[in-house]
Order: sequence, then structure tokens, then C-alpha cells
Amino acid sequence: QLHLAEPGGGPVQAGRPLRLPCEHFGVSYRGFCMAWFRQPPGKERERVASIDPRGITNYADSVKGRFTISKDSHKTTLNLQMNSLKPEDTAMFYCAAGRWFNCPESIDKYNLWGQGTQVTVSS
Repeated sequence: QLHLAEPGGGPVQAGRPLRLPCEHFGVSYRGFCMAWFRQPPGKERERVASIDPRGITNYADSVKGRFTISKDSHKTTLNLQMNSLKPEDTAMFYCAAGRWFNCPESIDKYNLWGQGTQVTVSS
């Protein structure tokens, strides 16, 4: 059964790091593009980072140089390492997956979603 879960998240001070794990069950890296999205309060959901089956990554301009998406060696957890967090990074973060060779940016292209986890960055 295909399933995604994000057990991380929580409050964090600005400038501090936080790692978000996404546990994926039944989702193979070979067949899926995997991504992290976020939805700030009152705003639309946006793609933060993605990694395709070849391992090619893509990042939103707002997080380039601060966030890193990676697959663990056991192929069971997708990680989003977030460094130098800012108050404007406060959002609900979602792990998503879709059967694409090249990761699309559109939210509509992803058919598997985790329940989301809240990240709150205080100044």
C-alpha cells in the first residue's frame, strides 16, 4: 500500500536548522519523482524541492543554498534538511510523490501526499 508520512516538524528559532523526514511505504525511488511542498498561512501550496528517479534535484529560489533534499541509503526515507531558517519559512510542509521521470512543479501532478507537518520559525 502506497503511503507517505512526515513525522518531523515543530517550532524552531530563526537561524537554526531542522530536518524533515518523509517515510515512504511502497514508493520506489526508481519509479517516482519525490518532492516537498509547503503552504504558508493564507497562501497557496508551492513546491520547495524535488528529486527525480535519477537523483537530479530542483529547488525554489527562496530556499536555494539553505535547503537540501536527499534520499537515504536504505531507500525508505526522503529528507529535507533546512538550514538558516527564517520566519518566512513558517508553513505546513508536505511530502509528495508522483510517477514522473522529470519532476513537475505543479501540485496537480502529484497523486501521493503525506498528512503534512507544521514548521514554525520564530524570530
